[in-house]
Amino acid sequence: MYSLDLTSRAPIYEQLYNNVVRLISAGALKPGDKLPPVRTLACELSVNPNTVSKAYKLLEQDGYICSAVGKGSFVSSNLDALDAEKQLALEKLDRALNSAVNIGLTKNEIIDRVNKALKGGKL
Repeated sequence: MYSLDLTSRAPIYEQLYNNVVRLISAGALKPGDKLPPVRTLACELSVNPNTVSKAYKLLEQDGYICSAVGKGSFVSSNLDALDAEKQLALEKLDRALNSAVNIGLTKNEIIDRVNKALKGGKL
């Protein structure tokens, strides 16, 4: 259900965050669904519980999940799957833009690509 790429430069908590957002947007996790407890998930993924806790805290801050003391963490009932999908797309776009800037693409090259995409042109 959750997949981590330990060779990736992306932090594990960020990968876990993106996994949960993706599962919500795909409908695999629905509002009210309970997420695994922090320690259980940390054990399953062989990561530090603090890493899972950090991902859960970010998910809660962003409104994807809500936590109840002693009961666990649940997918937020206020969440719209389309919003989750848009958020994930924006995160992917941010990573792509950072990569483009890091390898030296100019502002004009990036803007030209964006304009083509918005006009429905082939990239």
